[in-house]
Amino acid sequence: MTRRVYQALFLISIVAFTFLFAKEVKGAANLFPHVDKVAHFGIFFILAVVMDKAFKIPLLLQIFLLAGYGAAIEVMQGMLPYRQASVADFIADFAGAASYFAIKLIFHIGKKPNHG
Repeated sequence: MTRRVYQALFLISIVAFTFLFAKEVKGAANLFPHVDKVAHFGIFFILAVVMDKAFKIPLLLQIFLLAGYGAAIEVMQGMLPYRQASVADFIADFAGAASYFAIKLIFHIGKKPNHG
C-alpha cells in the first residue's frame, strides 16, 4: 500500500477508535478480566503500525504522539458520565504502541545492511 493509503487509514482509525473509546460499553466488558486493557493494548499496537507506515517521522516522536493521544482519550473518558479515566488503560495504550516499536527495532537491528 502507498503512504497516502496508510495516511487515510490512520485518519479513519483515529476517528473510529476515538468514537469507540467514547461509546458506552455494556456486555462486552465482562468477557474476561481486564478485557479493556487488552483492547487498549491492541488498538494502540495497530495505531503504531499504521502511523509508522503512514508518516516519515522519528520513532520517538511517534511514541510521544501516541502517548499524547492515549492521555487525551483518558481525559475524555474521565469527562463522560458513563466512562472513567484509568492510569492502567494509559499504561496499556503505551505498552501497545511501545511493543510495536520494540518489535520493529529488534527485527531491524537483526538485519544486515544490503551493500551492493
